[in-house]
Amino acid sequence: MLNLERLRTLDALARFGSVSGAADDLHVTTSAVSQQLAKLEREVGQQLLAKNGRGVRLTDAGKLLADHAAKILSQVELAQSDIEAQRGEVVGEVRLAAFPTAARGLFPATLASLHADHPELRVRTAELEPEAGIRAVLRGDFDLAVVLDWSNKRLPVPGGLTMAELLDDAPDIAMPAGHPLAGRAEVDLEDFADDDWISWPEGEFCHDWLMFTLRSKGIEPRIAHLAGEHHTQLALIAAGVGVCVAPRLGRGVVPDGVRLVPVRQKMRRHVHAVWRTDADRRPSIRAAVKALRAAGRDLDAPVNGDGGD
Repeated sequence: MLNLERLRTLDALARFGSVSGAADDLHVTTSAVSQQLAKLEREVGQQLLAKNGRGVRLTDAGKLLADHAAKILSQVELAQSDIEAQRGEVVGEVRLAAFPTAARGLFPATLASLHADHPELRVRTAELEPEAGIRAVLRGDFDLAVVLDWSNKRLPVPGGLTMAELLDDAPDIAMPAGHPLAGRAEVDLEDFADDDWISWPEGEFCHDWLMFTLRSKGIEPRIAHLAGEHHTQLALIAAGVGVCVAPRLGRGVVPDGVRLVPVRQKMRRHVHAVWRTDADRRPSIRAAVKALRAAGRDLDAPVNGDGGD
């Protein structure tokens, strides 16, 4: 009998091409990946991996079994989807991931709605950046992820996933209240060519977007500070040390000393839900998307002043 978790490990190795890539994807150690694959080789009685320089490659038997593993994992998802669809009830468990501001801005109302409408549905949530959320859905760790992209920089979505739009988020530029442009009704990004910027951590999708967007306007960004939390970014701005892009979703209370001004060239963050296409019939997925959309419609984020905590 083939072990499902070992097949999942082989599938990750086939998709990422290395033991370390599979380990990162599965959130385990490289040693754990190697042990699982060694056990799988003993189970099938064939060599699945061969050394390739400092790494490994799949043997012909490994490639054959990896192809079957992908189909088996998809079939397991389809079976769960069909069982839930046949019952026609929103029950069981659904696992949701979202990037931090979406978790703060959408999850409270979404969870309250699901609890009220579907009391037998268990909901688990976690914060994950968009790329990590997509990987988690692909490998089956989560059923649905809330992700984002920008009007001028799309997020690559692999095959096998379905994506549905939830809402558009219009960010502003946050600056110290004493900034020369703080009294403007609107601003352009080019107005801040000589300012220090506060950005998301390097490697995150939004950091890459900011660098790409400013450079496309002929601005070489002066990134002075990196902070993953928007509240940290706004606190730094209140201290007068830079400017940042401040999305409205999940914003909360704006600190004293910070001014938020809309951008004239209507920037938009597009917020989506993604899930495995082979889970499309699950009533719990459909209920979660419906609740997330309703939570998005109810948002009314202010530009300045109290947004509520």
